[in-house]
Amino acid sequence: MDDTTDTTDGRRARGEKRRAEIIEATLAVVTRDGAAGVTHRTVAKQAGTTTSLSTYYFATLDDLLVAALTSVADAYTARIRDIIDAPGDKLTGLAHLIAESAGPGRERALAERELATLAARRPALRPVARRWRENIAELAATLTDDPAAVAALVAASDGLCTAILLDNAPADPDRIHAVLRRAVRD
Repeated sequence: MDDTTDTTDGRRARGEKRRAEIIEATLAVVTRDGAAGVTHRTVAKQAGTTTSLSTYYFATLDDLLVAALTSVADAYTARIRDIIDAPGDKLTGLAHLIAESAGPGRERALAERELATLAARRPALRPVARRWRENIAELAATLTDDPAAVAALVAASDGLCTAILLDNAPADPDRIHAVLRRAVRD
């Protein structure tokens, strides 16, 4: 019985590892080629596996893109949760998160943003793409009871990420903090 359990656990662990490699390869393809470059073939080649294995784990491109976007959303959800739970200035935490995600590694951040933008055209991606905004709204609600201020902070956060990435602007946490503070006050 123990041998069977060990074998099953080993297979499950290898399967999860392979699945994670395929997701990471998807993000690498988006970074290099844009979302339009994502096919099972390009992802499999990037992951060093076969197309049939890629389609085994992710039957459709939407499944693959949802998994990639979910991995990004999960990372941001965890970071925002840490900001919410930590003592201190939450706006400063958010400013640093925006600066980190839109600063160094800009190519990866652009790829993540492209996946989120793709959600407007692919209904399967929409629920995952909304998570960033929902998490920022939850954070904003810890700062103010005013629904307009919460909406302003969400819009400012999204706009700052986009502006930094597209304009190749500096990711200065102090400047970001000042914009976020203004959004909450106005």
